[in-house]
Amino acid sequence: MSYLDEFLLIAISHFFAVASPGPDFALVLKQSIQKGRNNALVTSAGIATGILVHVSYCVLGVAIVISQSPTLFAVLKYLAAAYLAYIGVMALRSKPASHQSEQVLAQTESESMVKAFSRGFLVNALNPKATLFFLSLFTLVISVDTPILIQAGYGMYMAVATLVWFSFLSLVLSREKVRAFFLKAGHWFDRGIGVVLIALAVRVVLV
Repeated sequence: MSYLDEFLLIAISHFFAVASPGPDFALVLKQSIQKGRNNALVTSAGIATGILVHVSYCVLGVAIVISQSPTLFAVLKYLAAAYLAYIGVMALRSKPASHQSEQVLAQTESESMVKAFSRGFLVNALNPKATLFFLSLFTLVISVDTPILIQAGYGMYMAVATLVWFSFLSLVLSREKVRAFFLKAGHWFDRGIGVVLIALAVRVVLV
């Protein structure tokens, strides 16, 4: 109970951070519409796992090194921007979908699960916005006297809460009627998401 106030502050801060539009949301939206529910859920799991990377270096004290090293943080920013730009360019190159059987589509989605997970993981793990958030959280909100196990518990909560949030979005956005609405635009929708991702990449570099 002595850490309840600290936990509530973390939970509220995390909710607003995870609910704000960003690379994670854009990616889940794209996966939900383009690849379907299963891929979107796996991507959400990748995003949630990526949070554990941020929690790990914060708990281990590497966050202090990152916060004191502008060069290291700049490298992280450019890596994140490059990856977002890469996904955006791939989306911009999207062509009108050809007619494929349900069996082929199901096979394609099944084979891309590892790729879907890694895409979600990398987008979150390389996200400098997430890095800044966790740096602030573990240096300003969480007391230095808070035991490491308690801090790790905070991290697990945020990973699970992230998984629940993006899984919820995946279930909503991948509904048949929602997908049908977006898929009417077909490749134009993919290109629109590509523009958003490239814009996010530019923003990452400039911020």
